[in-house]
Amino acid sequence: MKPGDFEAILKTHAAGVGDLLDDVLSSHQLVAGTPHHLLNAMRHGVLNGGKRLRPFLVCEVARILDGDAKTAMQVGLAIECIHSYSLVHDDLPAMDDDDLRRGKPTVHKAFDEATAILAGDALLTLAFGIVAAVDTITPDVRLKLITLMARKAGAPGMVGGQVLDMQAGAKPRSEIEITRMQAMKTGALISCACEAGALVAGASEDDRTRMRRYGENVGIAFQLADDILDEYGDPAVVGKATGKDREQGKQTLAQIYGKRALEDRLAALVAGAEEMLEPFGDRAASLVEAARFVSFRKM
Repeated sequence: MKPGDFEAILKTHAAGVGDLLDDVLSSHQLVAGTPHHLLNAMRHGVLNGGKRLRPFLVCEVARILDGDAKTAMQVGLAIECIHSYSLVHDDLPAMDDDDLRRGKPTVHKAFDEATAILAGDALLTLAFGIVAAVDTITPDVRLKLITLMARKAGAPGMVGGQVLDMQAGAKPRSEIEITRMQAMKTGALISCACEAGALVAGASEDDRTRMRRYGENVGIAFQLADDILDEYGDPAVVGKATGKDREQGKQTLAQIYGKRALEDRLAALVAGAEEMLEPFGDRAASLVEAARFVSFRKM
């Protein structure tokens, strides 16, 4: 598979995810009665493009392990709602203080700060409601999925990683400290998507572990690539301001080691991800390309 082929596949999948998220925010019973102002802010935070990588990973892992496609997509939509909520909150003045997200005004700029906080809260709770409502998943698997999502998105995972990032401020950080923060802040939800796909498919413990470890490699690679883009990227291409980490005094591995060294590290992470997929052969070609795309993307 050529890189351009994968990008086309991801773009097509992302468009489908966007349409389904639009449906959820238009007609799902979980949003019935939502005040229009809040619903519009939720829509602004979710329906603004994006690669939709996490739903793609859920669906592809489930496909490789012979899981049900429609069920996997519903779980993918839930995880994308969590991801979108995290971006809405990350952009807030108290966090990363960003005015743009994917080239468009962030939610607190398009609406106001309080509405952005509440829109993020609503998207997070919506995610768990979506999974709870999927009747094609057995109750025990639903509980496992909800527990997994709560752990990976919560204090031991994404939220905890954000706290570590904020606490560090302009203080020097070791490579171990930065890597731990990145694995929690960004990597946890990506590995969650991969493990969730395995759960949907009823995979063996060995396959579930392989997919989780694949996701951990991809998650760390995603954040390293983000650091490179922030340090060296073109804002017009990236879709948001760059150089913010250096401006705020936040130390990243891109600043410590430089672009070339991190590109070598990204290559090692891709190799580690590919190793986890070896038992699945050509069936996992899309996941191999996903790891490469994440690591060497331009935006």
